[in-house]
Amino acid sequence: MTQEKWGQLRNKLLKAIGKNNYTTWIEPLELQEVQDGVAVFSVPTNFMGNYVSQNFADLILYEMNTAGESVQRLAFRVAANSPARPSTNPAAAAPAVAQDNPQTRPLSQQAEPASDALESLQAAPLDARFTFDTFVVGKPNELAHAAARRVSEGGPVTFNPLVLYGGVGLGKTHLMHAIAWELKTKRPELNVLYLSAEQFMYRFVQALRERRMMDFKHLFRSVDVLMVDDVQFIAGKDSTQEEFFHTFNALVDQNKQIIISADRAPGEIKDLEDRVKSRLQCGLVVDLHPTDYELRLGILQNKVQQYSSTYPDLTIADGVLEFLAHRISTNVRVLEGALTRLFAFASLVGREIDMELTQDCLADVLRASERKITVEEIQRKVSDYYNIRLSDIIGPKRLRSYARPRQVAMYLCKQLTSRSLPEIGRRFGGRDHTTVMHGVKRIEELKTTDGQIAEDVEMLRRALEA
Repeated sequence: MTQEKWGQLRNKLLKAIGKNNYTTWIEPLELQEVQDGVAVFSVPTNFMGNYVSQNFADLILYEMNTAGESVQRLAFRVAANSPARPSTNPAAAAPAVAQDNPQTRPLSQQAEPASDALESLQAAPLDARFTFDTFVVGKPNELAHAAARRVSEGGPVTFNPLVLYGGVGLGKTHLMHAIAWELKTKRPELNVLYLSAEQFMYRFVQALRERRMMDFKHLFRSVDVLMVDDVQFIAGKDSTQEEFFHTFNALVDQNKQIIISADRAPGEIKDLEDRVKSRLQCGLVVDLHPTDYELRLGILQNKVQQYSSTYPDLTIADGVLEFLAHRISTNVRVLEGALTRLFAFASLVGREIDMELTQDCLADVLRASERKITVEEIQRKVSDYYNIRLSDIIGPKRLRSYARPRQVAMYLCKQLTSRSLPEIGRRFGGRDHTTVMHGVKRIEELKTTDGQIAEDVEMLRRALEA
């Protein structure tokens, strides 16, 4: 490197670290030579060499390599004409290389190569069970599944970022792992980095503490696909959010794919900076809706099929899966855990999985998941939704504008409460249980043929279960 190039590089350092730091620590440096990947500087004192190596070596290395020099480490020697400090040690005034420091070691010793570091950053191990083959698709998650499938092809980036959000146990992490597995299989040449937001924050803090920010930036900007799970955990962490923001922009500028998951929509995450929210909302934001009965039943049937090889002698009675799909509605993890416990218990006692065993084995789970929604609450929600009076829902009027909302309310009462049909009928102005049965059946039919009714029922159910 010529002295002219070093002078230009020093101007960049001035802008990067400010005048005071530059005058104190960089200006006294004199570049002696660059040989065999080592840049040798003359410094007035050992102290100055040590300080520069600890605080500015990564920045100097970065700028020198950006300028076209292949430099792996820095060395500092005390200038021969510098005043010697009083010392009884005759070696004190001898030319010295700064004491060993992570910043002045060869790069091969400083840190893992980028590709190895990327592998080590798969610190959130991928679960072999979470693949697209084991993901049960239903109406509440079909859009999220389709978007995840598209991204997993590893083709041209069509939407960036992809943001998957939803409550606990709805399949966000399953889809994230499935995308990573698929990319590893179809596009093994891509650097796919999957980690939690907490791990991103930990790596950032570690880089700050060890003064390795240039390594951190290089590492995260060299990936082809960045996947960050549970991004809501960086909310309120200002420095981490800022680095995430810059990483996000750098990857988007390079047309690299970003996939994010969160427990709620980006705009609803408290203490998340507006600029981060804005960036997350500029791609495809997909909601994983709460599971419906059909999807929960499909998940249970899929799990039973998986268990058939582990428990070949166990049989499960008719109606058990339907019962569980109705009763455990809020969390798929709880639902799957209940089935796992049921199979294990039945195998230990050597019994068929019937309703009696199910209720005995899962008594605590069933109690915890028992619906607390009341008939009166459903009636109020439905009347508000359709903008009619509560008295018209309960009353005798048979006009279509009242009858259809009444049937929707009856259907929801049957689905979301443990009340019997006669009891539901009594709450609707003393109607007969056959009237309730007819209303429930009619809504079930309309859900498959009338998109508006299906949407109304889903919106009301979500509002009631929220």
